[in-house]
Amino acid sequence: MKKILLTTMIVLSMILLIYACSSDDDMWDSIIPETSENPTQDHTTTNVFQPAIVAATAERVNQLQLPEGFSIHKFAEDLGEARIIEISEAGRIYVSLREEGQVLLLEDTNGDGTADRREIVATLENAHGLKIHDNKLYIVTIKEIYAADMHTDGTLGEPQLLYTGLPDGGQHPNRTIGFGPDGMMYVTVGSTCNACVEPNEFNATMLRANADASDMQVFAEGLRNTIGFGWNPDTGVLWGMDHGIDMLGDEEQSEELNQIQEGAHYGWPHIYDVGQYNPNPRPEDMTYAEFAAMSTFPELLYTAHAAPMEMEFYTGNQFPEAYQGDAFVAFRGSWNRRNPMGYKVCRIIFENGSPVRIEDFLTGFLVNGNTAHFGRLVGLAVHPDGSLFLTDDTNGVMYQIKYE
Repeated sequence: MKKILLTTMIVLSMILLIYACSSDDDMWDSIIPETSENPTQDHTTTNVFQPAIVAATAERVNQLQLPEGFSIHKFAEDLGEARIIEISEAGRIYVSLREEGQVLLLEDTNGDGTADRREIVATLENAHGLKIHDNKLYIVTIKEIYAADMHTDGTLGEPQLLYTGLPDGGQHPNRTIGFGPDGMMYVTVGSTCNACVEPNEFNATMLRANADASDMQVFAEGLRNTIGFGWNPDTGVLWGMDHGIDMLGDEEQSEELNQIQEGAHYGWPHIYDVGQYNPNPRPEDMTYAEFAAMSTFPELLYTAHAAPMEMEFYTGNQFPEAYQGDAFVAFRGSWNRRNPMGYKVCRIIFENGSPVRIEDFLTGFLVNGNTAHFGRLVGLAVHPDGSLFLTDDTNGVMYQIKYE
């Protein structure tokens, strides 16, 4: 009898334990009410995995994968933290070195496929965004915008300060710049945080100004960190890749491809993906549904935490005709998900002016069973000869991709 009672008690204890665990799990189901009149509860498991860094050896570079007919080689190395690329009509390559506070000029003068000219042409603390416009190289730091005259030999005149009113950087200090078909200057300013209500209206926006940086205004908002953007050469429409919110789990928030329109709000920090509610922070003075209704949703989503960087529409004549009007985007790679994603270049395929899918173009930077990498990718630019240039800011390598 004692054995029967003991067995019964053990079974009942196990049932109660299972029920308690089940109840505890149910307690943490995501409940995000429309207003703060009811409690919010949410539970997220966040993983951290940073692949080890290994050298960009010839053997590793040789195993990089591209579509048939394409090839890749090192154009320059030992560049430090090479970030954004801009290429002149003469084929001279400018690259920002953020940590060094420099803009470097690279050129292949003897036609052997590697840079034999290497010259510092500007020194500005936190130099990052670059764009050539009207024979000037525009350079953006955290708070300032400069313009330098371009000489016939590729060197620059003394950078002239145009604007000093960009806000503090916080989590996203890396500004980028472009000039639209309208001749206006566009500057991206990331958020200071992962998800918060910003005190400065310029954070988490795309700004627009005159070419001399006067009359700076918010063009679009609710963009957490849109480093890569550009205008479709066929339609003139502005597109940008935005970074999703971190700490929501391995598969959330997706990276977003947005059609960036004047006056639009893209949801951050309250709404993500296609109408998903971010539990914290709440919208102020309105419901989630009301905030979602005033938000513009992305055109395409991509793998969470892949970290999109520079984006470049292909306008050259070296790649196959099918690539015309498509865009490339460099993905720097994840750190806060279990299985690393990114560390690649993808192609955004457009049909009739609209994006239809994102597919791999250059892969293979993740090695050793995805436990290590030899490149975190940032800059992209099309050379006048039609080839594509790419930077890695970890091993300090610039690559050239050709089609033959």
